[in-house]
Amino acid sequence: MEKKIPVISVVSPVYRAEKTLDELVKQIKEEMKRMNVSYEIILVDDCGPDKSWEEIENICANDITVKGIKLSRNFGQHYAITAGLDKAKGEWIVVMDCDLQDRSDQIHKFYDEALKGYDVVQGRRENRKDSFFKRTFSWLFYKVLAYLSGYSQDNTIANFGIYHRKVVAAIISMREVIRFFPTMVAWVGFKKTSIEIEHAERSEGKSSYTFSKLLNLALDIILAYSDKPLRIMIKLGLLTSFVAFVYLVFNLYKYLSGQIIVMGYTSLIVSIWFLCGLIMLMLGVVGLYIGKTFESTKQRPIYIIDKMINE
Repeated sequence: MEKKIPVISVVSPVYRAEKTLDELVKQIKEEMKRMNVSYEIILVDDCGPDKSWEEIENICANDITVKGIKLSRNFGQHYAITAGLDKAKGEWIVVMDCDLQDRSDQIHKFYDEALKGYDVVQGRRENRKDSFFKRTFSWLFYKVLAYLSGYSQDNTIANFGIYHRKVVAAIISMREVIRFFPTMVAWVGFKKTSIEIEHAERSEGKSSYTFSKLLNLALDIILAYSDKPLRIMIKLGLLTSFVAFVYLVFNLYKYLSGQIIVMGYTSLIVSIWFLCGLIMLMLGVVGLYIGKTFESTKQRPIYIIDKMINE
Protein backbone atom coordinates (compact mmCIF):
# COMPACT_ATOMS: atom_id res chain seq x y z
CA MET A 1 0.00 0.00 0.00
CA GLU A 2 1.41 3.38 -0.99
CA LYS A 3 2.14 5.76 1.85
CA LYS A 4 0.01 8.87 2.03
CA ILE A 5 1.94 12.06 1.34
CA PRO A 6 1.75 14.29 4.44
CA VAL A 7 0.29 17.76 4.20
CA ILE A 8 2.85 19.18 6.63
CA SER A 9 6.44 18.16 7.35
CA VAL A 10 7.98 19.61 10.49
CA VAL A 11 11.79 19.81 10.30
CA SER A 12 13.79 20.52 13.43
CA PRO A 13 17.61 20.53 13.69
CA VAL A 14 18.64 19.00 17.01
CA TYR A 15 21.63 19.98 19.10
CA ARG A 16 21.93 19.47 22.87
CA ALA A 17 18.19 18.88 23.22
CA GLU A 18 17.78 15.53 24.97
CA LYS A 19 15.64 17.13 27.71
CA THR A 20 13.31 18.99 25.34
CA LEU A 21 12.73 16.53 22.48
CA ASP A 22 9.94 14.54 24.13
CA GLU A 23 8.01 17.72 24.94
CA LEU A 24 8.72 19.14 21.46
CA VAL A 25 7.24 16.11 19.71
CA LYS A 26 4.28 16.05 22.09
CA GLN A 27 3.44 19.69 21.39
CA ILE A 28 3.82 19.29 17.61
CA LYS A 29 1.51 16.25 17.59
CA GLU A 30 -1.11 18.09 19.62
CA GLU A 31 -1.02 21.00 17.18
CA MET A 32 -1.28 18.70 14.15
CA LYS A 33 -4.24 16.94 15.75
CA ARG A 34 -6.01 20.27 16.29
CA MET A 35 -5.31 21.23 12.69
CA ASN A 36 -6.56 17.84 11.49
CA VAL A 37 -3.88 17.36 8.83
CA SER A 38 -1.56 14.50 7.96
CA TYR A 39 2.02 15.15 9.01
CA GLU A 40 5.53 13.91 9.61
CA ILE A 41 8.15 15.12 12.08
CA ILE A 42 11.81 15.06 11.04
CA LEU A 43 14.40 15.38 13.79
CA VAL A 44 17.96 15.89 12.52
CA ASP A 45 20.63 15.20 15.12
CA ASP A 46 23.66 17.43 14.51
CA CYS A 47 25.89 15.33 16.77
CA GLY A 48 25.81 17.34 19.96
CA PRO A 49 27.70 16.32 23.12
CA ASP A 50 24.60 14.93 24.88
CA LYS A 51 22.29 11.92 24.29
CA SER A 52 19.89 13.56 21.86
CA TRP A 53 20.19 10.70 19.35
CA GLU A 54 19.28 8.09 21.95
CA GLU A 55 16.19 10.15 22.77
CA ILE A 56 15.31 10.39 19.07
CA GLU A 57 15.66 6.60 18.76
CA ASN A 58 13.24 6.09 21.66
CA ILE A 59 10.69 8.49 20.19
CA CYS A 60 10.91 6.96 16.70
CA ALA A 61 10.50 3.44 18.10
CA ASN A 62 7.09 4.38 19.47
CA ASP A 63 5.87 6.68 16.68
CA ILE A 64 6.27 6.06 12.94
CA THR A 65 5.27 9.65 12.13
CA VAL A 66 8.61 10.76 13.59
CA LYS A 67 11.71 10.34 11.43
CA GLY A 68 15.20 10.45 12.86
CA ILE A 69 18.32 11.49 10.97
CA LYS A 70 21.78 11.34 12.52
CA LEU A 71 24.58 13.21 10.80
CA SER A 72 28.08 11.72 10.85
CA ARG A 73 29.48 14.74 12.73
CA ASN A 74 28.57 18.26 13.76
CA PHE A 75 27.99 20.15 10.50
CA GLY A 76 26.00 23.10 11.87
CA GLN A 77 22.36 24.12 12.23
CA HIS A 78 21.74 25.19 8.65
CA TYR A 79 23.30 22.02 7.24
CA ALA A 80 21.04 19.97 9.51
CA ILE A 81 18.07 21.95 8.22
CA THR A 82 19.12 21.11 4.66
CA ALA A 83 19.29 17.39 5.53
CA GLY A 84 15.74 17.58 6.89
CA LEU A 85 14.46 19.49 3.87
CA ASP A 86 16.00 16.89 1.54
CA LYS A 87 13.94 14.15 3.23
CA ALA A 88 10.70 16.10 3.78
CA LYS A 89 7.73 14.91 1.70
CA GLY A 90 4.99 17.32 2.78
CA GLU A 91 3.29 19.90 0.59
CA TRP A 92 4.16 22.42 3.29
CA ILE A 93 7.33 22.33 5.37
CA VAL A 94 7.64 23.93 8.80
CA VAL A 95 11.15 24.67 10.06
CA MET A 96 11.54 25.24 13.79
CA ASP A 97 14.19 25.05 16.50
CA CYS A 98 14.26 22.26 19.08
CA ASP A 99 14.66 24.38 22.23
CA LEU A 100 10.88 25.06 22.61
CA GLN A 101 11.35 28.79 22.03
CA ASP A 102 9.59 28.28 18.68
CA ARG A 103 6.11 27.48 19.93
CA SER A 104 4.32 24.62 18.18
CA ASP A 105 0.90 26.15 18.87
CA GLN A 106 1.78 28.91 16.39
CA ILE A 107 1.98 26.56 13.40
CA HIS A 108 -1.72 26.87 12.57
CA LYS A 109 -1.24 30.64 12.18
CA PHE A 110 1.43 30.05 9.53
CA TYR A 111 -0.74 27.49 7.73
CA ASP A 112 -3.87 29.67 7.76
CA GLU A 113 -1.90 32.62 6.39
CA ALA A 114 -0.23 30.47 3.73
CA LEU A 115 -3.61 29.30 2.45
CA LYS A 116 -4.37 32.92 1.58
CA GLY A 117 -1.95 32.58 -1.33
CA TYR A 118 1.53 32.88 0.14
CA ASP A 119 4.42 30.51 -0.56
CA VAL A 120 6.42 31.59 2.49
CA VAL A 121 5.12 32.70 5.88
CA GLN A 122 7.74 33.53 8.49
CA GLY A 123 7.41 34.28 12.19
CA ARG A 124 8.17 37.76 13.49
CA ARG A 125 9.30 37.64 17.14
CA GLU A 126 8.35 41.13 18.31
CA ASN A 127 8.74 40.23 22.00
CA ARG A 128 11.79 37.99 22.08
CA LYS A 129 12.37 36.10 25.33
CA ASP A 130 16.12 36.55 25.16
CA SER A 131 18.65 38.56 27.12
CA PHE A 132 19.22 42.23 26.30
CA PHE A 133 22.75 41.42 25.12
CA LYS A 134 21.54 38.73 22.73
CA ARG A 135 18.78 40.94 21.29
CA THR A 136 21.18 43.86 20.83
CA PHE A 137 23.88 41.72 19.26
CA SER A 138 21.31 40.04 17.00
CA TRP A 139 20.10 43.46 15.80
CA LEU A 140 23.68 44.59 15.10
CA PHE A 141 24.54 41.27 13.43
CA TYR A 142 21.64 41.49 10.96
CA LYS A 143 22.22 45.18 10.21
CA VAL A 144 25.85 44.59 9.26
CA LEU A 145 24.94 41.39 7.43
CA ALA A 146 22.25 43.16 5.41
CA TYR A 147 24.65 45.93 4.39
CA LEU A 148 27.50 43.64 3.35
CA SER A 149 25.48 40.77 1.87
CA GLY A 150 23.06 42.94 -0.09
CA TYR A 151 20.00 41.12 1.30
CA SER A 152 17.56 42.76 3.68
CA GLN A 153 17.59 40.98 7.03
CA ASP A 154 15.04 41.34 9.85
CA ASN A 155 16.48 40.42 13.24
CA THR A 156 13.01 39.47 14.51
CA ILE A 157 12.72 36.73 11.85
CA ALA A 158 14.73 33.51 12.09
CA ASN A 159 14.05 30.01 10.74
CA PHE A 160 10.56 29.48 12.20
CA GLY A 161 7.99 29.54 9.43
CA ILE A 162 6.14 27.51 6.82
CA TYR A 163 7.40 27.01 3.27
CA HIS A 164 5.66 25.56 0.22
CA ARG A 165 7.16 22.53 -1.49
CA LYS A 166 8.26 24.57 -4.54
CA VAL A 167 10.18 26.98 -2.28
CA VAL A 168 11.94 24.11 -0.53
CA ALA A 169 12.70 22.46 -3.89
CA ALA A 170 14.39 25.68 -5.03
CA ILE A 171 16.40 25.93 -1.81
CA ILE A 172 17.64 22.33 -1.82
CA SER A 173 18.68 22.71 -5.46
CA MET A 174 21.27 25.19 -4.19
CA ARG A 175 24.11 22.87 -3.18
CA GLU A 176 26.75 25.45 -2.33
CA VAL A 177 29.01 24.79 0.61
CA ILE A 178 27.96 27.80 2.70
CA ARG A 179 24.41 27.47 4.06
CA PHE A 180 22.27 30.08 5.81
CA PHE A 181 18.57 29.29 5.60
CA PRO A 182 17.02 32.79 5.98
CA THR A 183 19.26 34.26 3.27
CA MET A 184 18.54 31.35 0.94
CA VAL A 185 14.80 31.91 1.45
CA ALA A 186 15.28 35.58 0.57
CA TRP A 187 17.33 34.73 -2.51
CA VAL A 188 14.87 32.26 -4.12
CA GLY A 189 12.06 34.80 -3.95
CA PHE A 190 8.41 33.65 -4.25
CA LYS A 191 5.43 35.32 -2.61
CA LYS A 192 6.07 35.73 1.09
CA THR A 193 4.86 37.49 4.20
CA SER A 194 5.46 37.47 7.93
CA ILE A 195 3.17 37.36 10.93
CA GLU A 196 3.72 38.24 14.56
CA ILE A 197 4.08 35.19 16.78
CA GLU A 198 4.62 34.50 20.45
CA HIS A 199 8.14 33.58 21.47
CA ALA A 200 8.81 31.34 24.46
CA GLU A 201 11.68 31.45 26.94
CA ARG A 202 14.44 28.86 26.64
CA SER A 203 13.54 25.97 28.92
CA GLU A 204 16.94 24.24 28.98
CA GLY A 205 20.57 25.27 28.50
CA LYS A 206 21.72 28.26 26.49
CA SER A 207 22.22 29.16 22.84
CA SER A 208 25.09 27.37 21.09
CA TYR A 209 25.79 30.50 19.02
CA THR A 210 28.73 32.23 20.68
CA PHE A 211 30.14 35.58 19.53
CA SER A 212 32.93 33.86 17.56
CA LYS A 213 30.48 31.46 15.87
CA LEU A 214 28.18 34.30 14.83
CA LEU A 215 31.16 36.26 13.54
CA ASN A 216 32.37 33.30 11.45
CA LEU A 217 28.82 32.67 10.21
CA ALA A 218 28.44 36.31 9.16
CA LEU A 219 31.77 36.21 7.36
CA ASP A 220 30.80 33.04 5.48
CA ILE A 221 27.44 34.50 4.43
CA ILE A 222 29.00 37.75 3.21
CA LEU A 223 31.61 35.90 1.16
CA ALA A 224 29.00 33.54 -0.29
CA TYR A 225 26.36 36.08 -1.28
CA SER A 226 28.16 39.32 -2.06
CA ASP A 227 31.29 40.88 -3.52
CA LYS A 228 30.67 44.09 -1.59
CA PRO A 229 33.80 43.68 0.61
CA LEU A 230 35.89 43.73 -2.58
CA ARG A 231 34.07 46.83 -3.75
CA ILE A 232 34.66 48.49 -0.38
CA MET A 233 38.37 47.67 -0.65
CA ILE A 234 38.49 49.32 -4.10
CA LYS A 235 36.78 52.45 -2.76
CA LEU A 236 39.08 52.50 0.27
CA GLY A 237 42.11 52.16 -1.99
CA LEU A 238 40.93 55.04 -4.19
CA LEU A 239 40.20 57.19 -1.15
CA THR A 240 43.64 56.47 0.31
CA SER A 241 45.30 57.35 -3.00
CA PHE A 242 43.35 60.61 -3.18
CA VAL A 243 44.29 61.59 0.39
CA ALA A 244 47.93 60.69 -0.30
CA PHE A 245 47.91 62.83 -3.47
CA VAL A 246 46.45 65.83 -1.60
CA TYR A 247 49.03 65.37 1.15
CA LEU A 248 51.79 65.19 -1.49
CA VAL A 249 50.66 68.45 -3.15
CA PHE A 250 50.45 70.16 0.24
CA ASN A 251 53.96 69.11 1.26
CA LEU A 252 55.36 69.97 -2.17
CA TYR A 253 53.94 73.49 -1.84
CA LYS A 254 55.47 73.89 1.63
CA TYR A 255 58.82 72.60 0.36
CA LEU A 256 58.90 74.96 -2.66
CA SER A 257 57.91 77.90 -0.47
CA GLY A 258 60.82 77.16 1.88
CA GLN A 259 58.69 76.10 4.85
CA ILE A 260 60.18 72.57 4.87
CA ILE A 261 63.87 71.89 4.62
CA VAL A 262 63.89 68.20 5.69
CA MET A 263 60.80 66.00 5.20
CA GLY A 264 59.32 64.69 8.43
CA TYR A 265 60.32 61.25 9.68
CA THR A 266 57.01 60.71 11.51
CA SER A 267 54.82 61.25 8.45
CA LEU A 268 57.00 58.85 6.45
CA ILE A 269 56.74 56.03 9.03
CA VAL A 270 53.00 56.53 9.55
CA SER A 271 52.42 56.44 5.78
CA ILE A 272 54.44 53.22 5.38
CA TRP A 273 52.64 51.43 8.23
CA PHE A 274 49.22 52.63 7.11
CA LEU A 275 49.66 51.63 3.49
CA CYS A 276 51.20 48.25 4.41
CA GLY A 277 48.26 47.54 6.71
CA LEU A 278 45.80 48.52 3.97
CA ILE A 279 47.54 46.27 1.43
CA MET A 280 47.54 43.33 3.85
CA LEU A 281 43.83 43.90 4.54
CA MET A 282 43.02 43.88 0.83
CA LEU A 283 45.09 40.75 0.24
CA GLY A 284 43.33 39.08 3.18
CA VAL A 285 39.88 39.80 1.75
CA VAL A 286 40.90 38.51 -1.68
CA GLY A 287 42.45 35.46 -0.01
CA LEU A 288 39.19 34.66 1.78
CA TYR A 289 37.30 34.72 -1.51
CA ILE A 290 39.90 32.47 -3.11
CA GLY A 291 39.71 30.10 -0.13
CA LYS A 292 35.92 29.83 -0.36
CA THR A 293 36.19 29.23 -4.11
CA PHE A 294 38.69 26.45 -3.40
CA GLU A 295 36.28 24.86 -0.93
CA SER A 296 33.51 24.91 -3.55
CA THR A 297 35.66 23.26 -6.23
CA LYS A 298 36.16 20.20 -4.01
CA GLN A 299 32.45 19.36 -4.51
CA ARG A 300 32.22 17.51 -1.22
CA PRO A 301 28.75 16.64 0.14
CA ILE A 302 27.35 19.43 2.29
CA TYR A 303 26.44 16.87 4.97
CA ILE A 304 26.78 13.12 5.56
CA ILE A 305 24.06 10.94 7.08
CA ASP A 306 25.16 8.26 9.53
CA LYS A 307 21.76 6.72 10.41
CA MET A 308 18.09 7.11 9.57
CA ILE A 309 14.99 5.83 11.35
CA ASN A 310 11.45 5.48 9.91
CA GLU A 311 12.57 6.77 6.51
